[in-house]
Amino acid sequence: MTLIKSISGIRGTIGGEPGTSLTPPDVVRFTASYAKWLKESSGKERCMVVVGRDARISGEMVRALVCATLSGMGIDVVDIGLATTPTTEIAVTGEHADGGIIITASHNPEQWNALKLLNGKGEFLSAEEGAVILRYAEEGDFCFAEVHMLGSMIAKDYTAEHVRQVLALDLVDAEAICAARFSVAFDAVNSVGGIAIPALLEAMGVKNILAINGEPTGHFAHTPEPLPENLTETCEIVRSSNVDVCFVVDPDVDRLSIISEDGSLFNEEYTLVAVADYVLSRTPGNTVSNMSSSRALRVITEKYGGSHAASAVGEVHVVAKMKETGAVIGGEGNGGVIYPASHYGRDALVGIALFLTHLAKTGLKCSQLRKTYPDYFISKNKIELTPDIDMDLVLSRIEKIYEKEEVSTIDGVKIDFADEWVHLRKSNTEPIIRIYAESSTPQKAEKLASGIIALIRQNI
Repeated sequence: MTLIKSISGIRGTIGGEPGTSLTPPDVVRFTASYAKWLKESSGKERCMVVVGRDARISGEMVRALVCATLSGMGIDVVDIGLATTPTTEIAVTGEHADGGIIITASHNPEQWNALKLLNGKGEFLSAEEGAVILRYAEEGDFCFAEVHMLGSMIAKDYTAEHVRQVLALDLVDAEAICAARFSVAFDAVNSVGGIAIPALLEAMGVKNILAINGEPTGHFAHTPEPLPENLTETCEIVRSSNVDVCFVVDPDVDRLSIISEDGSLFNEEYTLVAVADYVLSRTPGNTVSNMSSSRALRVITEKYGGSHAASAVGEVHVVAKMKETGAVIGGEGNGGVIYPASHYGRDALVGIALFLTHLAKTGLKCSQLRKTYPDYFISKNKIELTPDIDMDLVLSRIEKIYEKEEVSTIDGVKIDFADEWVHLRKSNTEPIIRIYAESSTPQKAEKLASGIIALIRQNI
């Protein structure tokens, strides 16, 4: 059983003893602590919170606990039910709410769930704000409302509004998409993408839609993280289905991976690159991605005269850096597209709409578009952490070994060489250390990663 408290929210496996995993008492404790923080930070006695969830099988149980706890804390609740993470984010501002809770463990398997906490802008909390909530939860420092002060609860559906806002973006050209007569497949891994993606595609005039794992049952058909090793069957379906493109999302639809018409992977790192290429060609400016993302975005940005900056890993860090640099597009190399003209959150629906517009206007096949971008290859690896491993000590030793190279310790340790890099950091969402390495060929990336992994194991 696992319970992880981090900048990415409160995440854990379902079941077990309280305090060791995400049990009902833990859900109540963290929700009540968030409610207390929200009242204090807003200066309001009566607050409103939007609650949305993905389709995982524990979602309804956790939703009931969250909504009831918020009401018990005197918080009014807008329950938008099955909804993507970006849908919940825009619902917070659409309802003029004071905050939001997204019930999703994102790319984690179905035994996991989580509470992702939002502020009144529909954005994730800072580390400092999260620390206050964790302290309240640790101390049990919250007080429930008396009977006449209980919060109200109403239900709304926000998917249609989210789709409307995507189509209203200046750079989304639904007419061009419709005229291209695309055949589009999507793999929603049996979660809320099965509701939101067809709604978006139909609104943009796409007539031929192939749903793969489109039923939002919560029983994921494959490991839900949209990585190459989890998409072999989907690639085979695409290869034999005569579609122009396939979009693959994670359970809460904030990450977007693309499969070309020939069944080849566009590469999740290049989702942001392709979307940024289109956005920058119309609105030149700066970009931001995290330190574990491909150099390809920097190359594209500089082609249009802009400047690229790297942030620590985590959406909240990327958003902060985007605001600081005035970036017109940004995100993460895991397929997370953040487009400020829409909102400051990773949004696969925005990514799909911008990508299809780009594809329509170029007149290229998906595989041909991919070949227009510089080739970089990332080897993504991880090592399981146990309580006896002092990763801070290990990282400091790695830093010392490579002190003559360009080293950044903003987030773990990143070592930049002349034509490649490697990044080591503790995950915010799993008890692992991630080791990402990028080079000009897959073989070079694997060799670089293997060498670092060997060093880590020696030091462990």
